Amino acid sequence: MLLIHCPYCGEDRSELEFRWAGEAHIARPENIADISDEAFAEYFFIRDNDKGLVFERWRHIHGCGRFFNAARDSVSDKFLMTYKAGEPKPDTEAVLSAEKGAGQ
Repeated sequence: MLLIHCPYCGEDRSELEFRWAGEAHIARPENIADISDEAFAEYFFIRDNDKGLVFERWRHIHGCGRFFNAARDSVSDKFLMTYKAGEPKPDTEAVLSAEKGAGQ
């Protein structure tokens, strides 16, 4: 069973309590009504789908119900860190170095 840490509840809970909500830190266009159809399609549908470190939104649906962000390794499925929605995206190097230090 995969355990996910909810930064609001402060607990590690079963993956069954959570739902994936897409890629994190997607910048919404400032005036969405004025962008082209192609630009809207890119904003709305196109995602990176990277291999390795990814930043995602998750929701604790069977707990507090709140959205939060997570840094996860998409190869191993391991959650490296979670943080509250609205907090800035952590530095990628800091996340990876913290993980290497925890693994030793």
